[in-house]
Amino acid sequence: MLIVMKPSATARDIDAIVRLVEGIGLRAHPMPGATRTAIGITGNQGPIDGRRFENLPGVAEVIRVTKPYKLITLDLRPDKTVVRVGDATIGGSELAIIAGPCAIESREQAFVVAKVVQKSGVRFFRGCVWKPRTSPYTFQGLGAKAWEIMTAIRDEFGLKIVTEAVEESHVDLIEKYGDVIQIGARNMQNFSLLKRAGRSKLPVLLKRGMAATLEEWLLAAEYIMAEGNYNVILCERGVRTFAQHTRNTLDLASVPAIRRISHLPVIVDPSHGTGTAYMVTPLARSGVAVGADGLMIEVHNQPELALSDSAQALTISEYAQLIEEVRAIRNLIGSDAHGMSKPT
Repeated sequence: MLIVMKPSATARDIDAIVRLVEGIGLRAHPMPGATRTAIGITGNQGPIDGRRFENLPGVAEVIRVTKPYKLITLDLRPDKTVVRVGDATIGGSELAIIAGPCAIESREQAFVVAKVVQKSGVRFFRGCVWKPRTSPYTFQGLGAKAWEIMTAIRDEFGLKIVTEAVEESHVDLIEKYGDVIQIGARNMQNFSLLKRAGRSKLPVLLKRGMAATLEEWLLAAEYIMAEGNYNVILCERGVRTFAQHTRNTLDLASVPAIRRISHLPVIVDPSHGTGTAYMVTPLARSGVAVGADGLMIEVHNQPELALSDSAQALTISEYAQLIEEVRAIRNLIGSDAHGMSKPT
C-alpha cells in the first residue's frame, strides 16, 4: 500500500502515519519528494484496509499496490533518487564512473591505477578485496592485506571505495573501511546478504544476476530497501545467452526499461558485460547514450599480467580515451535526456 501525503502535510502529520503503521505491526517507508512525501507500507501478508488512513491529517490518497515491488517504483517516488557518497553522487547531473582493477593484487598495482583514476577526475575506485571465482584454484583476492591497500588509497587519493561483499561478515568490514557495498551477480539472490546490506547505512550497488529477469533484479533491490536502506544503485552487467562472441550479453535495453519503472539510479558495467577489452569502450558509449547514470570500468596498468579478468581490463591509455568519449556523449545529451516518465 502507498499513502500519498498532501504537499501541505507537516512533519507531525507524516510521523503520525508512521506511528500508526508501526502500531499495527507493519513497516513504514517515508520517501520525501520535491513536492510531497509518499509512505510505502511493507510487512503485510494480505490486503490492508486503507480506509483507516484516508481521513487522517495530511493524507491526499491511499493507493493499493498490486505490483510485486513497492519501494523501487516511481509510484512511491516520482523524483529520481540521487545516491550521495560523501561529496560524490550517483544518479545526479554528473556521470558517475567507478573505475579500477578487477582485484587488488599488490600495493604497487593498486596505487598506479588509483593515481590514474584520480587524475581522470573520477570519484570512485573499484577493486575486489575478496574475489569469488568460478574455479576454486584461481586467485581469490588478498583479503585483509587488500584492506590495508584500499585504506591507503582512500587516504592518499580521496577516492570513494567500492568493493564486493561475498558474505554477511564482509559488510561489517566494508562499513569500517569502504564507502559502497557491492553485491555481485552471483549473490543477487543471496537474500540473507541482501537483508544485511539493507541494514547498513552505506549505499549498495546491486549487480544483475547472470540469468535474472528485470523483475527478479528489482525484487532483489526491494529486499535491501525493505530493511530501510534506500540508497541502492542498480548495475547492468550482462546476462548469459547463447552468444559466443561475447562473455555475456549486455542488455542495454534494461536501462530505459528500469527508468520507466523505478526511481533508482542505474549504471552499466561493459567490462563484465562483454569480457573483452575491445568491446568495452563502444558499449560504454552506448550505455551513456541510452541514459545510464554511470559506468563501472576495469582498468589495469598491465592487463596481460592481471590475476583475474585480464581479457576485459583496459590499458591506461584506453581508459583515458574512454573517459573523454563518454563525458562528451553525456554533455551532448544531458543527464535527463533519456529520463522516462511512468506510464499513465
